[in-house]
Amino acid sequence: MTEHPPRTAPEAEDGAALLDAVEAHHRRFNVFPSEAAFVAVVLWDAHTHLLDCFESTPRIAFLSPEPGSGKTRALEIIDTLAPRPMFTTDVSPAALFRSVSDPEARPTVLFDEVDTTFGPKAAGNEDLRGLINSGHRRSGVVHRCVGDGNTQTVQAFPVYAALAMGGLGDLPDTIMSRSVIIRMRRRAPNEKVEPFRERKNAPEGHALRKRLAAWANSVRDTLQGTEPEMPEGVSDRPADVWEPLLAVADAAGGHWPARARAACVQLVNAARANDKGSVGIRLLTDLRDIFAGAERMLTSDLLGKLAELDDAPWADLDGKPITARALARMLGDYVTADGDPIKPRNIKTGPKSSAKGYYASDLTDAWLRYCPPPSQEAATSATAATAQVRALFPVADTAAVADTDPLPTPQSATAP
Repeated sequence: MTEHPPRTAPEAEDGAALLDAVEAHHRRFNVFPSEAAFVAVVLWDAHTHLLDCFESTPRIAFLSPEPGSGKTRALEIIDTLAPRPMFTTDVSPAALFRSVSDPEARPTVLFDEVDTTFGPKAAGNEDLRGLINSGHRRSGVVHRCVGDGNTQTVQAFPVYAALAMGGLGDLPDTIMSRSVIIRMRRRAPNEKVEPFRERKNAPEGHALRKRLAAWANSVRDTLQGTEPEMPEGVSDRPADVWEPLLAVADAAGGHWPARARAACVQLVNAARANDKGSVGIRLLTDLRDIFAGAERMLTSDLLGKLAELDDAPWADLDGKPITARALARMLGDYVTADGDPIKPRNIKTGPKSSAKGYYASDLTDAWLRYCPPPSQEAATSATAATAQVRALFPVADTAAVADTDPLPTPQSATAP
């Protein structure tokens, strides 16, 4: 009787080496704008094989100001690496819902030319946007009526699925805040890549996909419920976005945990710097810079300075410069530290004259809650600006609020 040697278990995949191989595959065909972008994309590829280990799945968005910047090619390479890829340039809410509502056949959605769906010339597509936002969370569902006639019932269907996008410009804020943003650029003459040939190169990606799936199975139990340590300053929604990617990096080991956290900080800070925010937040931020430490300013002066800002919308707001009425209406959506709506108040400009204006003390709480931290340059110039404003409005003449002002004088506006 012939004896056979005992079977040995296949050698476990080295997670760090595998992610290195996936990165090398991307580098053959993609030019990303930074090392951080390569790290984020590789971790995103790997996380698509481990969705059920996490409470959320980050969207990844390849965005550029001009076509021909490599967005489609990025999605094509991901198509070779992610499980059950579904590549589309146009999908209806119903089609996407039906595609992702079966957890056993859940695709990785690769949505190219997404600007035609959500761009400024698109029709809004609120149903699709809501579906994409709901699918960010593992608990995300959409409700549909099932049955016929009077027997219809409302049933919740899961819509949790990984999603990568490519498009021109920006996306709706609610999608951007759930995404890792990769700002793509056209290749420079000295940036060379291999041409991607599907017949030849797709099988190479598929081999890596099989390895990613096998590795994912080997670390799945250890990743369930993990809470990776976040870099300092990364919290709230950015932490939700990056938690799965950092967990994957920690499971892979090697240099990936350190690279992942460095990439997280760089891309989160870049997203914050590019975040245009709402028009209201832009107004608050511009007013904070204009006040620059001053205690009070007249509405007429604020309007003039707002209109002078070259990169702001205030000189052409709905076809005309911002008005005192528009300023009051927009600021009225925010409140003071006492919870009262921000309103213009009468500021005494002479012994018997006054004009409408705003006090910094009324705006401070909104500045703290809604505005990004001021730049070092703005903070440095605040002291000099305060002296200039006080020279225009001597304390003896302007410290008091006119008799017609129904609100009490702020403490910061009283004379020393």
